[in-house]
Amino acid sequence: MLSRRNVLMGVVASAAGIALARCGAGAMSQAAQVPNPPTPVGPPPPPTWPELLPPPPAQARMLLPGGGVLSVLPGAGNLMSLTLDDGVDTGVVRAYCQLAKDTGIRLTMFVTGVYSSWVDNRELLLPLVESGQIQLGNHTWIHPNLAKLPGSRIADELRHTDRFISSTFGVDATPFYRPPYGAYNDLVQSVAADLGYTETTLWNGNMGDDQILAPQDIVANADKYYVAQSVVIGHLNHPPVTGVYHRLLDVIHERNLRTVTLNDVFLKPEASRLTSAYPD
Repeated sequence: MLSRRNVLMGVVASAAGIALARCGAGAMSQAAQVPNPPTPVGPPPPPTWPELLPPPPAQARMLLPGGGVLSVLPGAGNLMSLTLDDGVDTGVVRAYCQLAKDTGIRLTMFVTGVYSSWVDNRELLLPLVESGQIQLGNHTWIHPNLAKLPGSRIADELRHTDRFISSTFGVDATPFYRPPYGAYNDLVQSVAADLGYTETTLWNGNMGDDQILAPQDIVANADKYYVAQSVVIGHLNHPPVTGVYHRLLDVIHERNLRTVTLNDVFLKPEASRLTSAYPD
């Protein structure tokens, strides 16, 4: 027979075993409830942009064609001038500047001086302007229809933005100006020419993003109008275009187009500012 002492020792041992088992199960349960620590995630890698062709050599530049209205690049070749107007949205201006910095794309921006986006992005834009990768043209001060204004108002609009570009970026925007809405007449051209803006710059291709447009429609317009020797108009106003930059550059790359500013194509004439009939 078992002694009373042995029975007691067995009971104690059993109780201790049960307690240890319960503690172990509890610990395992708690461990199972603790989530695995998140794996550190760094910033996403920058996009791999298609390699774009460099601009043509400076000695290939040509004289401006006569007539004072420019809507297409003359001659045969693989050049495309992407021109961007207004500057309503400071984020879109910044995004295009960053795109130029990252990819080497060459752009002509027609400045509407009243918008703060130009001052907001001066630090990013200035070195691109100084290098010639981004060219600035005159798109008036408040974007009126110049064809409906008297000569004095036309002069004020162009002169105000001319001085803004000169004082903010240190460059001369002549001879290229773009009349808002593409609206001009003999008076507009005469007043502009007196101020050194001899080239009324229009377009023959349109990205359609002067209004809010679905990204796929912007790409469809690029597919239609990104062709050799074209002057394409886009806008610095609405964010959807910033989400399709890669697709736009793919079109340029696949068609072997060479993006150019207007100054890349044409020789800048000697200063031709006349005494304006509309002084300050």
